[in-house]
Amino acid sequence: MSLLERAQRGLRDIPSNAEWAVSQVLGSSRFVGAGGEDSVQLQMKRAEEAAERAREAEEDAVQAAQEAKELSDHALEVAQRGRAHIKEVERDTQRELERRIKQAEREAAELVKRERREAAEEAERERQEAYEEVEAETEPAERDAEEAKEHAEDVMQEAREARLEAKRLAESAVEAAHLAAEEARRHAQQFARDAEQQARQAEQQARQAEAGVSRAEELHEEEETVRMTTAATGRVNANGDLQEHTKSELMQLASTIGIEGRTKMAKDELITAIQASRASRSGG
Repeated sequence: MSLLERAQRGLRDIPSNAEWAVSQVLGSSRFVGAGGEDSVQLQMKRAEEAAERAREAEEDAVQAAQEAKELSDHALEVAQRGRAHIKEVERDTQRELERRIKQAEREAAELVKRERREAAEEAERERQEAYEEVEAETEPAERDAEEAKEHAEDVMQEAREARLEAKRLAESAVEAAHLAAEEARRHAQQFARDAEQQARQAEQQARQAEAGVSRAEELHEEEETVRMTTAATGRVNANGDLQEHTKSELMQLASTIGIEGRTKMAKDELITAIQASRASRSGG
């Protein structure tokens, strides 16, 4: 129950001023005797004054109750507006919060997308740079390897050709040696026959014939020596060019011929000594 309602209920319980004053006066007059007229009038006046004060008090109470009700209604209205404002603020705050969260999520998603795209572009750029760097390093290496391969094939081809040429020369040398040996044998046989036929003529002619046979045998041995040396080295040409021999081969040939001091000779000295030995034998 509000303050105004309690005040109005209290006023309804209070009797009207006139009734209350009359009742008070009448009740008092029963106990007042004759000669008490002044006292009655005095009491009536006091009652009227009390009634007036009561009426004023009633009006003040009603007005205070009315003001209290208005203040209570205002407080209720203010409270309701406050609650409504709080709810509105809460709704606005929630909407703003949700809006900011969604905005942040969109921005975060966009940032992630942008970072992913930039990272992918950076990775692709680094991969391309690495590929170009590898290509720049690989191409010269492959080119050098190809050139080296071609050079090796050329060298192998030259080696095969040289081997074939050496084989051909060796075969020619062997064939020449065989022909020379065969020719020497034929000469020896011819010399033997001539010596046998001329043995009767003169002792000197016989000695010459024997010397011729000995010379033929020496030539045969020399040709055999040349043939054996050629077979061992595989590098003797048909024309007998000593410049094509190595020093080791010339040393072996000089040892076969029997040249003294050969171990201290240079290659040119060995060639000169071998040629001198051959010349001396041919001239002898």
